[in-house]
Amino acid sequence: MPRSIAASSEVDARKERFDGEAALQLLKGKSLLIVAKGKSVKRVDLKKDRPDDESLTAMMLGPTGNLRAPTLVVGKTVLIGFNADVYAEVFGE
Repeated sequence: MPRSIAASSEVDARKERFDGEAALQLLKGKSLLIVAKGKSVKRVDLKKDRPDDESLTAMMLGPTGNLRAPTLVVGKTVLIGFNADVYAEVFGE
C-alpha cells in the first residue's frame, strides 16, 4: 500500500506565477535537481556541476514561461515533472 505524504505548502500555478527568477529561488540551498519529461530524466548536481541560470530555467520552465508542474521540493532535492520511477526512488516506495 502506498504511504501517505503530507505537503507542507501547496501553490496553484494558475493563480501564482513562477517565472525564471522565482524558479531559480527554489534551487537556493538545494543539492539536486531532477527534471522529468516523459521517459527522459535529467539529474543535475547543483553543488558540483551547476549549469548557468539560463540552462537551468530552460529545464524548469514550460512553454508559457511558468514553472513546469508538478514541482516538488523534497529535502535538498527539487523534482520537476512526473516520472513514476523517480518518485518511487525519491519517496522510497
